[in-house]
Amino acid sequence: MRRRGSSGRGRCFKPAAFIAVVAEKPKAAAKIAYALSDGRGVLRCSEYGVPYWIVRRDGAAIVVAPSAGHLFGPHTDSRGFPVFDFEWRPIFEFDRGAGYLSKFYRMLSRILPGASLYVNACDYDIEGSVIGFKIIEAFGDVNRARRMKFSTLAPQDIRRAYARMERLDVEMIEAGMARSEMDWLWGINVSRALMEAARRAAGRRVILSAGRVQSPTLVEAYRRWREINLHVPKASVAVKITAEKGGGVFDARPHGWKPQSLETARSIKSELRKNPWLAVEEVRSERSILRPPPAFNLGDLQKEANRILGLPPLRTQSIAEELYLEALISYPRTNSQKLPPSINYRAILDKLAHGPLGREARELLKETGGVLRPVQGSKDDPAHPAIHPTGEKPSQRLSKEHMAVYELIVRRFLAAFSREAIVSKSSVLLRDFQGRVWRAEGLRVEDLGWLKYYHYSTPGEKPMPPLDRGDKARVVRVDVRVEWSQTPVRLDKASLLRWMESVNIGTEGTRARIIETLYKRGYLEGSRKSEVTPLGEAVAVIIQTLFPELSKPDLTRRFESMIEDIRSGRRTRQEVIDMSKKTISKLLESFLDRLDTAVREIGVSLGSVEVEAACHLCGRKAVSAVSGYRLCSHHMEAFDRLRKALPNLASTISSTPREALEAIARGRSRAGAWVRDVAALALRDDGLYKALL
Repeated sequence: MRRRGSSGRGRCFKPAAFIAVVAEKPKAAAKIAYALSDGRGVLRCSEYGVPYWIVRRDGAAIVVAPSAGHLFGPHTDSRGFPVFDFEWRPIFEFDRGAGYLSKFYRMLSRILPGASLYVNACDYDIEGSVIGFKIIEAFGDVNRARRMKFSTLAPQDIRRAYARMERLDVEMIEAGMARSEMDWLWGINVSRALMEAARRAAGRRVILSAGRVQSPTLVEAYRRWREINLHVPKASVAVKITAEKGGGVFDARPHGWKPQSLETARSIKSELRKNPWLAVEEVRSERSILRPPPAFNLGDLQKEANRILGLPPLRTQSIAEELYLEALISYPRTNSQKLPPSINYRAILDKLAHGPLGREARELLKETGGVLRPVQGSKDDPAHPAIHPTGEKPSQRLSKEHMAVYELIVRRFLAAFSREAIVSKSSVLLRDFQGRVWRAEGLRVEDLGWLKYYHYSTPGEKPMPPLDRGDKARVVRVDVRVEWSQTPVRLDKASLLRWMESVNIGTEGTRARIIETLYKRGYLEGSRKSEVTPLGEAVAVIIQTLFPELSKPDLTRRFESMIEDIRSGRRTRQEVIDMSKKTISKLLESFLDRLDTAVREIGVSLGSVEVEAACHLCGRKAVSAVSGYRLCSHHMEAFDRLRKALPNLASTISSTPREALEAIARGRSRAGAWVRDVAALALRDDGLYKALL
């Protein structure tokens, strides 16, 4: 086993005595090897096309060998369901898409045996603990194993972690294996059950998938999609005055009242044209303090990168992980918003002062006088601090996207050490000749504080001219328009991420991946505004019909809590797995009881069973008829909602019901697609129109 190294001196060989260090990925392995080298060079070797590194430290030979993520996973050869027997096997043996892992498996099987000590240097989280443990278990000796714990791949942190190696993190390993085994049990059993129902309904094999976290997330996406398409907007009439005093222009809106109809608003506009004066009745001003935000956790970073850069959550996570592997930031899959005092922030800022945001770093050091006390958020993580830069200088290889995310992280980090921002708000009450009260608001940023580092949150200024009680302002313009309410829910990747966080399902590292899976499976489509596909609708309906417990986050959240119990030593892995099996068995029993009655509905959802009566508007199964038109449950619900809202709509916009329908049928009204369908059909058919009245 001799291979020539591409760096350092000497020839590659397996030392007679050595310490084996297992890294999660090749790039991390390289960083670890160079950090641990005692200055005598790093020997880069290769086996089966996979690199590994040999270094010497404190007189000992160290072999740093990488994995490529998970090499092992649960698997069974059993058919059908329920299935509860499994074993951990090399993933490439049963996953045709994981063939690339075989070369890592062969390299590790050749390199690792015979070490005097095994060190798990994979990422310090549940997944990294399992990845390293399973490799050491397969090719080494877990009784001679230790754990390195670090939050950055900066050389000083690697060396510190190596010097302070601890026992294997057994609780993390057990929690990680429990999660993998539990997700496998839920996924394979529910997926096979769904596919059996679909096979009976369609008469053919249909590939479907479900999961403990994936299923409630899909059902929530389906619920949001329905609400968006069923949205009947509320109409309101907005009046805005543009006034002038002493050359300064400002806007004012009704205060404590609003016009009840478009006709009333137009009458007010006409009155103000004839008597265009407002008397200043009250002037108030106040200063507001905006506290600095804490440094990012992964969820906060994903949401801000979506808001500011338009990046999908998984893309942000991927970029952050690559920045971590470049040793530019700390470990990103953290839930923490806290920066502990143990980190040398002065050293980081001194390094940042020579990087792309050097001016800002130097300004912060000047502002704080070197006294660095970061603001702390409420969320914590036992394994890692909030995401922060290491101070290492970015290379020229970074893409525009990578640099944008890196800058976002650095700016948020700098803001956490800065002072509060101060804004001045003014509020003016004015009265017109009819005694109606109007309100004008101004805003001015007095002290940027932390906003000069994290400018993405700077509020828009609204200048106000100097006004005193008794002053008169002249009305120069009156705008009247109908405003339509937006649907209260959104459906996109970022909104689903926020929902998962709010109901506490999934983890900071898995949420974005699960959401992306819904798109890869063809259940959802679209980037900025997503839609549920016919397949996604069918699967959501199936889950709600046959596995109602899985359609809500409660069950998933309960098992997430059990994982944390394992991590903290309050439960054992076997307890949680046994409980999972028991719960799955009950769900499958209930599923089989309801199967025959639900198969036809599933077939209709999949489009493999012809419906007896199709919806006139979409072809789905009709559930009712109105004025001779058959309507599905979606369009029937849209009809009912529109019928209830139509009188108020017509009254508010001072129109006939027909004119109100015409407004709804137009896209500008923000009405849901199914509501617009019904409105358009009613405009073509007098019978349906009368049924709406």
